[in-house]
Amino acid sequence: MKTVLKRIAYVSALMSILTAPASAQSLLWKEVAPGVWKAEAGIPEKQSLLTASGARPAIEALGKMKPLPFPLNEKEITAGVVDGETYIKFPLIRNEQIFGFGLNFKSVHQRGKILTLHVDHYGGTDNGRTHAPVPFYVSDRGYGVFINSARYIRVWAGTAVNKERQDPSAVRDRNTDKRWTSAPYSDAVEILVPAAGCEIYVFSGPTALDAVRRFNLFCGGGPLPPRWGLGFTQRVPTLYTAEKVIEEAKEFREHNFPLDFIGLEPGWQSKAYPCSFEWDRTRYPDPVGFVNTMNEMGIRLNLWTNPYVSPESPVYGRILPHTATHTVWGGVVPDFSIKDACDIFTGQLKQSQVSIGVAGYKLDEIDGYDKWLWPDVAKFPSGNSAEQMRQTYGLLLQRITAEMFRESDRRTWGLTRASNGGGVSFPYVIYNDYYSHEDFITALINSGFSGVLWTPEVRSSKTGEEWLRRFQTVVFSPMAMINAWASGTKPWSFPEVENEIRYYALLRIQLMPYFYSEFAKYHFEGTPPFRGMALEPGFRSGTQQEVKNTNLNDNPYAEAITREIKDQYMAGEYLLVAPLFTGQTSRSVVLPEGNWYDFYTGKYAGNGEVITVAPESGRIPVFVKDGGIIPMMPPALHAPAAGQKFDLEIRYYGKKPGKYMLYDDDGISFDYEKGNYSWREITVVPGRDGKPAGTLSKAVRGKPDNIGKVEWKYMSTFRDW
Repeated sequence: MKTVLKRIAYVSALMSILTAPASAQSLLWKEVAPGVWKAEAGIPEKQSLLTASGARPAIEALGKMKPLPFPLNEKEITAGVVDGETYIKFPLIRNEQIFGFGLNFKSVHQRGKILTLHVDHYGGTDNGRTHAPVPFYVSDRGYGVFINSARYIRVWAGTAVNKERQDPSAVRDRNTDKRWTSAPYSDAVEILVPAAGCEIYVFSGPTALDAVRRFNLFCGGGPLPPRWGLGFTQRVPTLYTAEKVIEEAKEFREHNFPLDFIGLEPGWQSKAYPCSFEWDRTRYPDPVGFVNTMNEMGIRLNLWTNPYVSPESPVYGRILPHTATHTVWGGVVPDFSIKDACDIFTGQLKQSQVSIGVAGYKLDEIDGYDKWLWPDVAKFPSGNSAEQMRQTYGLLLQRITAEMFRESDRRTWGLTRASNGGGVSFPYVIYNDYYSHEDFITALINSGFSGVLWTPEVRSSKTGEEWLRRFQTVVFSPMAMINAWASGTKPWSFPEVENEIRYYALLRIQLMPYFYSEFAKYHFEGTPPFRGMALEPGFRSGTQQEVKNTNLNDNPYAEAITREIKDQYMAGEYLLVAPLFTGQTSRSVVLPEGNWYDFYTGKYAGNGEVITVAPESGRIPVFVKDGGIIPMMPPALHAPAAGQKFDLEIRYYGKKPGKYMLYDDDGISFDYEKGNYSWREITVVPGRDGKPAGTLSKAVRGKPDNIGKVEWKYMSTFRDW
């Protein structure tokens, strides 16, 4: 009897632990990489974002970052499992702002948001349902948090008010107190994971940018695109033929517009929605000859596809046992967490397309909508739930196609409709069918907080002005693309702005040495090449609450920084881009502390202030920070080929000494992973006569050296030293 009672007491005690409030349980933190700590709540599931992506931490690169202690009070972080769900709580202090939670389109500040992080087509509201709902956020206090779970995660980002909160707000009477608010102060980020456990990671800073860098490096570092991927791309109408594609490529040359790769839409396949993954022989009767012709013209091909297999596909019978219970548009859904399914699928792509020279893919329709994607009741043969597959399908498809190109030692650059945490290193840029120019820029900013890439693609426009404004922003983005699959538009579709469009298309090529170096920093150092102002040194972030305590008439800069800055961003280390939208002839720009200069003229623009700019017609406002060095190449119609030397124009801006690290490799292979790359230091200092003097370090013997003649262009003077 005593034994039975002891067992009952043990079970009772165990149940009391398991069902205790989440706030009653602390976590055991272990440093798993320099500045990266991990804890487990409950029993984590085998299928997670990191296992799906196969992310491998860049330990050596993380080791180069300064080691720091755990950035939060461990006792204030709690977690627990109740009724098979994991509750997590992180502290917030007053005036703290947080950023991230994936690819949001309307907002940059995430404090005060309630989100359900769910892979889906973006529907116009920042509610967590988006193409990359990455469960990572970063604080302006200089730390980051990542929840490694492939579930639909719910987040209360400083909205819920716990009665045991550490810093309670005063209780106010709505009838008599004008300070009453329906959203009282909350001191926590609270997270609900619908699973009986998960991994939790914390990333130290000391700055928000450092925390983002650690997250990116922990996920493997950013992708290093082939040089041609940073050129210009045109996606042609769906039912184009081989002849029409070749004809359009020739038109680009005739109009003196650069073109590095062309995207073919669904019509290249014999069946689409669902897909056959075979060439349509009526439109492309000789795929090998067609691909060779394009390559001879210096143009690569990128092919649209979705992963749903048509009954008429040559792989249908073999892949059928490895597919889900439900179909999409009548096509079966491969379970890409099963190796056989991956091998069958990529085997078809290799045989029919990659082996003949196709350079990349556009991975469509892997995000949503619920009304046509598999439901959450679907079953997958791997045993992973439909929910887990929904959250990781984009990761899995990116992973297997990227590995396919790696096997042939060829870098690729493509498009995807879905990604998630852990997918930092994949060579894919996110796009969608939503078409708000302003929101596209907000998404570009948010991509930098979440380890994903985004393109504000151009499709069509109502006026030449809109066409120009949209085009200018893709030039300063990860992929310079016109997506004309439905519109048939071309760079010269609006003759009244053709010259301006050509200028920016060629500027994209000129800036290739700069952007290529910035992507190298993304890979080797984790620094996102396109990022929001909150990550820029000298920019003072803040919260709306601070506005109430600020004399705005005395400090307009304080007013600017306390609102969301979602219409200007950093493009690399030195460039600040402030787009104009249709109908605007002027705009305000918030300049961080330090001197800033106009990119086009080198004229002084301001220092730590809000300026109003009214640029010349056809210009997008771009500014360079003091000491900025921008390496540029001559205008060209294609990116440099492997081993092709190109001249360099090195622009310098400002008054203070400048330094820039210029990256170089063969531009196409993975030899850089074997050490076959170089960094060359560019410096500018005042000479004996007070004039600037620039130097470029010598190329290291045996390392890549694609630099030809070097010309220095000093855009500003040293007269104010």
